[in-house]
Amino acid sequence: MPTTNDLKNGMTLNIDGNLMSVVEFQHVKPGKGGAFVRTKLKNVRTGRVLDKTFRAAEAVEVAILEKRAMQYLYRDETGFHFMDTETYEQSAVDAEAVGDAASWMIDGSTPYVTFYEGTAIGVELPASVELTVTETEPGIKGDRVSGATKPATVETGTVVQVPLFVETGDRIKVDTRSGAYLTRVQ
Repeated sequence: MPTTNDLKNGMTLNIDGNLMSVVEFQHVKPGKGGAFVRTKLKNVRTGRVLDKTFRAAEAVEVAILEKRAMQYLYRDETGFHFMDTETYEQSAVDAEAVGDAASWMIDGSTPYVTFYEGTAIGVELPASVELTVTETEPGIKGDRVSGATKPATVETGTVVQVPLFVETGDRIKVDTRSGAYLTRVQ
């Protein structure tokens, strides 16, 4: 069984039935007393971050997670439906596991779905996605103030702040982590 001496950033641990991802860790050897490991852990399901201290060489349970590329099909009252691109098997994932990724997923996109013991616990999108602007105010000719923005609704229904020159029907690239406009796509 792995110990706290084997910790690495990004490793997922099963601590008291909760899946915790190691955000950062530090081995500390005080001049007096035993060594210990100070960690910052993020709950995989809730996103809550907590600090926890372990004794050096304390046994920890590593959680084995499986990531699969799955095609997003549709959403209904039972959740989000994905299809495994290799086996064509369909899975329903509840809205809580999808989280903020729902704002950026369009039918046919292929995010990574993370499974733990056969249950979907999260959806991982690429750093940016290309979306079509479905509604925005028209830009006025000559109104090109540097840095000025306006709200635009994209095909997923999410509102993004975009520069004044972006018009309805344009394709834009959006950062999925922050929701910020990156560029217009030709």
